[in-house]
Amino acid sequence: MIYVVRHGQTDLNKEGRLQGRQGLPLNEYGIEQARSLRESLQNIKFDYVFSSPQERAVQTAELATGVKAKVDPRLDVFDLGEADSLKKGEVQMVGGVPDSSIYKGVEEIHSFIKRVFEFMQELKNEYGSRDINILLSGHRCTTGCIGAYFEGIPEDGNILKFSSDNGHYKVYTF
Repeated sequence: MIYVVRHGQTDLNKEGRLQGRQGLPLNEYGIEQARSLRESLQNIKFDYVFSSPQERAVQTAELATGVKAKVDPRLDVFDLGEADSLKKGEVQMVGGVPDSSIYKGVEEIHSFIKRVFEFMQELKNEYGSRDINILLSGHRCTTGCIGAYFEGIPEDGNILKFSSDNGHYKVYTF
């Protein structure tokens, strides 16, 4: 089973700001959410725990499982470039991402999907035929993209609809 966890709350989440690679660690409520996840997942033995390199995702993975997370850069948050940490309502968007003609450094959505899907395919090739439990800790974008790996990319392209709320998870199988 694949358990896909979205990190707990940070102050940027609380303030309604876009949170990318300049993000913050978990706030007190986010720590509580991760501990609550641990209670929800307490009867599951995780064979592998993978996380985005962002501190908030690593914190969530390790608090939720008690296992040291293996960081993989392919699970990193979508790079928001200059739009990182801005108020959501103030950012000019194209689809679900900041407009790269306005904000420098915004990751290209197809490159983002490709890197996450490549990670998932590698995971499937390595562990897909085994009866094990894997936890993946990430962000709204990465949890949504992982959901799209299993469910397919929606016609409208909105992979975020597959994401979880902060401190929640979804379960998939290969």
